Amino acid sequence: MSAKINSAELTALAYSVLDTIRDEDFAALSLVAHPELGVVFSPCATINLSTNRCFLPEQIAAFGTDTQRYMWGVYTSDGKPIELTPAEYFAEFILDRDYSSAPLIGVNRIVRSGNALDNITEVFRDAKFVDLHVPGNEDDDGEDYQWSSLRLGFEEFDGELRLTIILHSQWTA
Repeated sequence: MSAKINSAELTALAYSVLDTIRDEDFAALSLVAHPELGVVFSPCATINLSTNRCFLPEQIAAFGTDTQRYMWGVYTSDGKPIELTPAEYFAEFILDRDYSSAPLIGVNRIVRSGNALDNITEVFRDAKFVDLHVPGNEDDDGEDYQWSSLRLGFEEFDGELRLTIILHSQWTA
């Protein structure tokens, strides 16, 4: 695979990663992970490399049996630490919606922003990413307060795109 892929190929790669995540095939997910940079897991739109967790491929491969609680970042609603096992984190921040059925997809663009700083393009300047956006239900004023997005970012390594970021974004109060 060449790192010079078009939008359709990038989207197909993102859906392939989603399938791997949904199937909880962490060995396969580790093969897509960037071997040197690893994968940063950001529970909100604002990436903070000092508080977000980054895992190398061999660590990702062990997620299925890893019962250690990690500090993944902080909740945007109250600033409390997010301390979860990999399984708990995936349930709350990656498998919280069916992103494989997302009706809105942004390729190298953010579909929807909330009140958090969206800094994926600043922190991962060389990344190509797919934003899988699931709208929520509109309230009486036509506002969508329950939307959620999963962004999968990839960077080149030896001529192939490898996963470097899994970012969850959603509406917060």
